Amino acid sequence: MKLNVIKCHGSGNDFLLIDEISNPYTFTEEARQNMAIALCDRQKGLGADGILFVLGSERCDARMRVFNADGSEASMCGNGLRCVGRYVCELTGKDSIVVETMKADLKVAVAPFIHDEIPTYNVEISPVSFELDKVPMNMDFTEVVNQKIPEISDRLRFTVLAVPNPHLITIVDAETIISNEQKMISESVNGPNNLFPDGVNVSFVHPLGQGAIYVRTFERGVGFTNACGTAMSASSLVTCLLGQNELGQEIDVYNNGGKVRVVVNRKLDGGYYMELIGNATYTYEAELELSLSEPESYEVLSHEDLNEEDAYGNLQAHAKDVVNSKVFTNA
Repeated sequence: MKLNVIKCHGSGNDFLLIDEISNPYTFTEEARQNMAIALCDRQKGLGADGILFVLGSERCDARMRVFNADGSEASMCGNGLRCVGRYVCELTGKDSIVVETMKADLKVAVAPFIHDEIPTYNVEISPVSFELDKVPMNMDFTEVVNQKIPEISDRLRFTVLAVPNPHLITIVDAETIISNEQKMISESVNGPNNLFPDGVNVSFVHPLGQGAIYVRTFERGVGFTNACGTAMSASSLVTCLLGQNELGQEIDVYNNGGKVRVVVNRKLDGGYYMELIGNATYTYEAELELSLSEPESYEVLSHEDLNEEDAYGNLQAHAKDVVNSKVFTNA
């Protein structure tokens, strides 16, 4: 079959976007998994953190499904939602839409440029839950907020929440950021373990001053990634809970792929939701010849660069300078 894909990214968290609204594609669940494994392979495939499938929806403007590079399906992806949001907004001619995801229908809207005329979108990140059974996590507590978990570390304090992807978050100093500790913890809680039966995203967060943080995330099903949208949103929420940042105020969130902004909001019922504001950059369009039974044997029929990467490179360079000066040179 012939398959059209768009390579895109949010904060360097890169994806292959496949439009099932405009094209008559029919994929089984096994085919989606196998395509993700084959096409996202950075050694043999096109290379990406995952595939974004854009489908029609009975109640929203579109539906998003996200398959990680290992073939697992994610319940949400904030960076991916910005890319899907841009695609559907341009497809429908709207500036504001609602996208159906696995756990919630989420708002997406065109936003003012975050940097140098980069296509920028504001996406809703919700629902938020601190209930451990929603993560899930096996502990004799109903929630874990800024407390030690001896099975993981005898000195770090963690917060556990679902947004709705599961997250394990800790605020750390610069020395801890450059150590091997995050890798060791992440591999432990995403391998066979008694705490997180389904694995968990692990984020180390370093404050950069009022209204700014650095977040590095080990994403389950992916590994260390340039950025994870739900992790940056959840991390921003945690800093607000700890009094380091303020609700309703923009927080600049730096990552290895660039920078986003997050606004943490309180709902009338006492819960939270976040606005994740950042780029949705297209890298190229390609047409593939592909067999669903053997997706690893694909052939690239055409490839067109979309020339948006230079503009994003300016933001990335700025973010790198900030992170190097405030994190790594101070360690």
